[in-house]
Amino acid sequence: MSGEAILPAGWTPARGYTNGVACGAGRTVYIGGQIGWDGQQRAVSTGFVEQFDQALANVVAVVEAAGGAPTDLVKMTVYVTDIEAYRGSLRAVGGCWRARLGKHFPAMALVGVTALVEPWAMVEIEAIAHISEG
Repeated sequence: MSGEAILPAGWTPARGYTNGVACGAGRTVYIGGQIGWDGQQRAVSTGFVEQFDQALANVVAVVEAAGGAPTDLVKMTVYVTDIEAYRGSLRAVGGCWRARLGKHFPAMALVGVTALVEPWAMVEIEAIAHISEG
């Protein structure tokens, strides 16, 4: 790998993937798909909103571990297994977003999928951040 693997302090190392990779001028950080589990890979909830919030918190943790801030996020893709749960939770999801990212909105896509690797997971978020030099 030509980039630097990013692992937030205290997290269990990922198996078969990397949580984040930084490379290039400044630092471009590629954040691997984050789901609703904590840094020790324990599910936080079976609820959609709680999983969304934790996945977003995990994305922010990887960016911060790379020396950046949530406002350095430039691209995000959100995968959900239940698009109706997303649509029915917009107000709560928006609250999670504001708590983690304020009014920062990177380029985004939200995609409905049939399943994620962890059978209980309803949300997965992958992202790219660019951390300027200096």
